Amino acid sequence: MIVKAIKTRKFLPPKDNLWELLDSVKSLKENSVVAVTSKVVSIGEGRCIKVGSVDKDKLIAKEADKFLPRDLVPNKWAVYTIKNNLLVASAGIDESNGDSYYILWPKDPEKSAKKIWEFLRKKFQIKNLGVIITDSKVEPLRRGVVGLAVSYFGFKPIKDYRGKKDIFNRPFVMETSNMPDSLATAAILEMGEGAECQPFAVITDIPCIEFIQEKYKPQNADYGFEMTEKDDLFSPFLSSVPWKKGGGGQA
Repeated sequence: MIVKAIKTRKFLPPKDNLWELLDSVKSLKENSVVAVTSKVVSIGEGRCIKVGSVDKDKLIAKEADKFLPRDLVPNKWAVYTIKNNLLVASAGIDESNGDSYYILWPKDPEKSAKKIWEFLRKKFQIKNLGVIITDSKVEPLRRGVVGLAVSYFGFKPIKDYRGKKDIFNRPFVMETSNMPDSLATAAILEMGEGAECQPFAVITDIPCIEFIQEKYKPQNADYGFEMTEKDDLFSPFLSSVPWKKGGGGQA
């Protein structure tokens, strides 16, 4: 697998032209995946709020589907939230590289990913293309961030090993691979987290990926990418804290 980050000009909040910035992608070949940081998508949509104009914790609560108040977090470091079926800090709201603005997540990340997919497919006249909108997150009991796919489009998100045999002829019962987050982690490692000005990455020669030209529709819940909290392996942890209901990003 080959991951190549793309350097661009500074992308300026509170609003800038994402489609013009995407011209920094000079070529694409079939069977590529383009990673786009959520921050440039959000700035392109004008999803920016001036720091100091609102109370940040109130903004987080408004954007989150559920949130855990800062007072319950060690050292009050963050507000833990669930947004768009993802466990993240601060409902994805970030100040880094924001030029004194809070940068929110895209309003509808799946719709945003599809629009970028349509734009790039048309521009480069290709059929098989994937798009992931990326952010970063921390993992329990680990220092540092890894990649997160806020949304994706153009490929199946799961590689399913269930029913196949391992090297000792034992059938897999639960094993599946998470393609969007795995690709996001590889992309973010190349794009960087600081002042690199590399908001895009092109990923090629990807093993085990299946491209599609429509929204992924699993045949049943067992083949779905997202899981409900009650069915999740981490349900005992998710259900053991006093979540508060957030505004879900509604105006």
